[in-house]
Amino acid sequence: MPDSNALQPLTTPVPVSAPMADVDLYADEVLLDPYAVYSELREAGPIVYLPRHRAYALPRYAEVRRALEDHETFISGKGVGLYEPGNATRRGTPIASDPPLHSRVRGIVGERLSLRSVRQVQPEIEAKAAALVDAVLQRGSFDAVSDFARVFPLMVMADLIGLPEDGRDKILGWADAGFNMFGPGNARTLSAMERFPEVAAYIRSLEAPGRLRPGSMGAAIYEAAERGELSPSQCGPLMVSYLMAGLDTTINAISAALLLFGRHPDQWARVCANPKLLPTAFNEVIRLESPIQTLRRVAARDVQIEGVTIPEGASVLMMYGSANRDERQWREPTTFDVARNPVGHMAFGVGIHGCPGQILARLETVSLLACLARKGAVLEVGEPVWHINNVVRGLESLSVRIRT
Repeated sequence: MPDSNALQPLTTPVPVSAPMADVDLYADEVLLDPYAVYSELREAGPIVYLPRHRAYALPRYAEVRRALEDHETFISGKGVGLYEPGNATRRGTPIASDPPLHSRVRGIVGERLSLRSVRQVQPEIEAKAAALVDAVLQRGSFDAVSDFARVFPLMVMADLIGLPEDGRDKILGWADAGFNMFGPGNARTLSAMERFPEVAAYIRSLEAPGRLRPGSMGAAIYEAAERGELSPSQCGPLMVSYLMAGLDTTINAISAALLLFGRHPDQWARVCANPKLLPTAFNEVIRLESPIQTLRRVAARDVQIEGVTIPEGASVLMMYGSANRDERQWREPTTFDVARNPVGHMAFGVGIHGCPGQILARLETVSLLACLARKGAVLEVGEPVWHINNVVRGLESLSVRIRT
């Protein structure tokens, strides 16, 4: 295996004024339990240089928020990952573009994921949530990930996008590989890149007439291309954007919610007694266990942060997972408190690149939790097994015993 650093072009000059930390944010042991490392980086300063990644890192809340809100200085069009071949596969998508292109492609994806559009499918989603909850209640025990958190978003998103039945069984694996491609040139990234031709072939197959359900989100992308609003080459990457916006974030939010509520029965009792707390509880879940941990921006000009000059062209890592546990922003940040309502959390990002699938993710997660609460479900969880991914934090498995 080639050295991962050798795969990265040295574009960022070594700083003289920023504290440095010899840490690999993408090492297995860090990805499995990143929070001690995050705490050390926050204590080191508002901006820390990571020589292993040849990148500046922003571990504190205030600096992450300011940078994300300044999309003209911290740009996405040069790629939001640390591996350039991976960045090339996302070029022109909402997550990896800047205005004016971003405004156009985001508008097409965002319209179908807007509050108005999601409300139209809310009854259908709530009915599917009730059916899934009834099924696991009948079983009495289940795996929070494979039997619950993965099943529901895949079912919802595949139907909304209008995907055919064939290929659905591979989508989660493709999405996982897609997020690994946001990392540096490590073994996970290179392995994920090997799957890209398989994903590209599937996306191309959707162009055939009749493959996508008429009136679906997916069909709308190709119709926009026919009207000249998009180039044909943009359709495939936008299809992938739909899947990434609506799957892993939701899957990990659902499974993290079951883990946290299982470990904190007093907090589950509070939402069962007052289901109006569920939306704020959802915010607290994804603040504490942010699905997306770190993404890159590139400095479009020389910029100063707390006396440190970031040179034009430098990679800057937005540490969402660390910002959401910053002691400077949150009282007792490691405590799970469903009444906290952490408005302003970074789990979905902020600014023009905020996650377009967040409204749908919220509806899906809250619908499932509301069904469980109405049933008076008692949750007992086992020891979690964490899944390793370069940028997504989530569970691989979690045993749950459930009764009413």
